Amino acid sequence: MKQVRPKKNLGQHFLTDLSIAKRIADTVDEPYSDLPVLEVGPGMGVMTQYLVEKPRPLKVVEIDRESVAYLNENFPKLRENILGADFLRMDLQQVFDGQQFVLTGNYPYDISSQIFFKMLDNRELIPCCTGMIQHEVAVRMAAKPGNKQYGILSVLIQAWYDVEYLFTVEPSVFNPPPKVQSAVIRMTRNKVEHLGCDEQLFKRVVKTVFNQRRKMLRVSLKQLLSNDAIASINSQLSTVNSQLSLSLRPEQLTIDQFVELTNMVEKVVETSK
Repeated sequence: MKQVRPKKNLGQHFLTDLSIAKRIADTVDEPYSDLPVLEVGPGMGVMTQYLVEKPRPLKVVEIDRESVAYLNENFPKLRENILGADFLRMDLQQVFDGQQFVLTGNYPYDISSQIFFKMLDNRELIPCCTGMIQHEVAVRMAAKPGNKQYGILSVLIQAWYDVEYLFTVEPSVFNPPPKVQSAVIRMTRNKVEHLGCDEQLFKRVVKTVFNQRRKMLRVSLKQLLSNDAIASINSQLSTVNSQLSLSLRPEQLTIDQFVELTNMVEKVVETSK
């Protein structure tokens, strides 16, 4: 069968360097070497050929019909575990009958954030996620407070996962070459079971203040709260032993401080009802 043609509408950039493909495949070995693996977007199987050799269950999910046909022809032993589906629409509880698994892949750049938000929604199923994404996104995901790259993705992912930036991949090893560098990351579930605040409000607060990331919290919170509510939070902060201040900008807050801020927002909202 002839090779699959990369499709621009699917954001396909096929990795051609086998040594890098093996390095990415091997990222699934730590720290969960015994769990099943789900590979997203295998394309022509450049990573799959190394994943399938590992002594653990493997399934791959691919939305491109041409790639599915290629995989069925070239990986006959994997045939029953080649899922022709859209990962973003899948019920992940059904993939390995409710068993935890490691997620990996050469993720399409344009939907990588959506993939990781789905991972967060299924974090009890996915204790580890590895793979290749756009370099800029990887840097944001791993960024720490005080870094200009620190933002919404950093906070929401690091609330639940430890993020490791593993290595950089140059455009020349892809067909077609992307216009940007790529990077390989590993995210491992941390020990947090409950944030200690309303999780939906936490997301809303994080997204709201980062929408005006250059402004102080007392300004960006006006998108959520009245002036009186903001003044109330400011007054409370002045009476408690806290490192949190509404004079800070969002990129300066730790995750614990975002939790603290969320609880204060919830309190003033409830009080004002």
